[in-house]
Parts: sequence; structure tokens; C-alpha cells
Amino acid sequence: MRRGNFKVRIFIFIAIAAFAYLRKCSQEEINPYTGKKQAISLSPEEEIAIGLQSAPGMAQQHGGLYPNNQYQAIVDQVGNKLVNSSIAKKTPYQYEFHLLADENTINAFALPGGQIFITYALFSKLENEDQLAGVLGHEIGHVLGKHSNERITNSKYWQTLIMGSSAIDMGGVAQQMGQGQLLKNGRGDELESDELGVKFMIDAGYNPVEMIGVMEILKAAAGPNRVPEFQSTHPDPENRIEKIQEAIKKYKNAS
Repeated sequence: MRRGNFKVRIFIFIAIAAFAYLRKCSQEEINPYTGKKQAISLSPEEEIAIGLQSAPGMAQQHGGLYPNNQYQAIVDQVGNKLVNSSIAKKTPYQYEFHLLADENTINAFALPGGQIFITYALFSKLENEDQLAGVLGHEIGHVLGKHSNERITNSKYWQTLIMGSSAIDMGGVAQQMGQGQLLKNGRGDELESDELGVKFMIDAGYNPVEMIGVMEILKAAAGPNRVPEFQSTHPDPENRIEKIQEAIKKYKNAS
């Protein structure tokens, strides 16, 4: 009986997985800005709405906006130059750049739809506008890459799989599979955004080699005890530097 019950559970698990997978496949489309096939469940208008709704809370988590208008103007100038010189200008997204007051957390991030943030902790370590362009270009890459949209869609897929599998005591298997896949996808998103950032820098007249300096800053900030790559959503800085160098050669040769 136990063997028979196990076979039934496996069959149900396969049926749930097939249903979730087919639903995900029905949402796949080609990203018009990157040419990548993705499972997408949000329209650009929904992405913009989520970003605008979430932006005040994200700023509050980092101490609000940095009070120096001169520094904010620099961020706006570089960010807008990147947008206006690239394919980003032809998208429906509403790009806004925010310098956050956080002096401790070295970070930059983007919300769906074009809300882009950089902490003062990272801004203060950058040596020139080219490095700032590298940071902001990377974040614009996340927006054009629809990475948050894809992550939300994939999360829904794994949630369906986990909830259905839990009913037959196989939720743990699905959860482990999901965590591994989401981490892998996250690392791929970072590398794609690095490559797009290089292209945006070249299009806007910035020196893309300076993005390597940004990687060195991030590497130093993480210290010797940084999380191993296979456990992180971000690739190791050394691997990112290698890919950035490849992207520089690719786009400089094409220009």
C-alpha cells in the first residue's frame, strides 16, 4: 500500500508541476529591448504603478532622500544622459533617480517601471561620473530587462508548485528546487544588467572601463567573508569583471 501511495503522490506532483509549467509558458514573451524570452505577468503600466507605490517606502528604509541638492542634481544629470542616449528613451518607463541618505549601506537598486536608487554610502565612494554612470546604467538595465517582473512571475510559479506539493508532503522538494532556480536566475539578471550598463555607458560617451572600478568598490565592501556565489543572487565580483571586459570588447568593436 505504501508503494502504491507513493506512486499516486508522484503522479499528483507531476500533474501539479505540469499545470504550473504550462501556465508559466503561456506568459512567455520576447523582451523587445533585450531579445530575451521571459515569463512576464505584468504590463508596463502595472510595473510603473508598483514602482511608484513602493518608492516612498524604499526611500524611508534608507533614511529618506539625501539633503544635498547639488549631489542629487549630479545623479539626475548622469541618469538622464544615460536614458536619453540609449534605447531606454524609447520605452514607456518613467525613469527617476534618487540619492538616498543612507551612509552605511553600499547599495543601488531599481524598482519596476524606472524608479532607481543609490545610497550615499556608495555614491561617496565613487571616484568620477563615469563610475556613477556604471552604477546607474546597471540599474537601468534591470528595468529594461524586466527582471522584477520576471522574478514576480517566477515566484508565482514556484508558489503554485510548493502549495500544491505541500498537500502531498512534497513541498520541501519543490521549495529547494525553487530557491536554487531563483538564485541562479538572479545571478543571470546581474550579468545581463552589467552588459546593458556597458552599452549604455558607451552610447552616452562614458568610459565603460570605469565599471570595473565599481566592481572593486563592491568587492572591498563585501570583505573577505562575502557569501559564496552559489548561495547569492549576485555573481562574484571577479566573474562580473570578466564579463564586463567581454562586453566592452563586444560593444566597442560594434561601434
